[in-house]
Amino acid sequence: MKIMMVEGRYKGKIDLSNLDAGALPRTIGLATTVQFLDYFDEIREYLESRGKTIFADKLRQKYDGQLLGCDTGAAEKVKDNVDAFLYIGTGVFHPLGIALSIDKDVFCYDPVNAIMSKIDRAEIERHNKKRKGAYLKFLDATEIGILVSLKPGQNNFRKAVELKKQLKDKNCYIFAFDTLDFSQIENFPFIQCWVNTACNRILDDYSKFPKPLVDLSDIERMELITVSVK
Repeated sequence: MKIMMVEGRYKGKIDLSNLDAGALPRTIGLATTVQFLDYFDEIREYLESRGKTIFADKLRQKYDGQLLGCDTGAAEKVKDNVDAFLYIGTGVFHPLGIALSIDKDVFCYDPVNAIMSKIDRAEIERHNKKRKGAYLKFLDATEIGILVSLKPGQNNFRKAVELKKQLKDKNCYIFAFDTLDFSQIENFPFIQCWVNTACNRILDDYSKFPKPLVDLSDIERMELITVSVK
């Protein structure tokens, strides 16, 4: 099946009247989604005229500062140069992704409704405690279910196979899916812990899993194992 990616750009007016530059630190990592890229330079100039130093870059993205799905690579690229991040857009999915992957404050500005906010650090701490708890459960578990998405860009089947080979002291089973049906998870009660190799934001639905869920990146971060694809 061929996939055609169509950019949906916001064509309305933006309102910067409540973008309080004084509440922001001096060096800022600017990030947004494709919807507001047409206003990226305008917002950058607005902040620079108020004494802010702006950083924006990209890894796999097409545009500087672009966030795409659960990919926060644009923010990761500049994290060592900034004091905090400013997300331009609506909703909390993307700025929450930055806050979960980078230990820095994340401010948000909705340019349509002129609303400024900040990601709650307490929420991030609660999320991280769940991740640490799941990792400890993973260490003790002997029956492991490895989740593999078949979606383009999320398919890490080869990493899943490599992980299974390296976890010699555990019984590992690979579960492949296109769209994850949480109700089907309960059909495998013998699984003591699930490992996610797909989009790491599946962890947002942690409460839907009857058993602990740990992300592959957390396993690698704890230096338990290094999963490489040859």
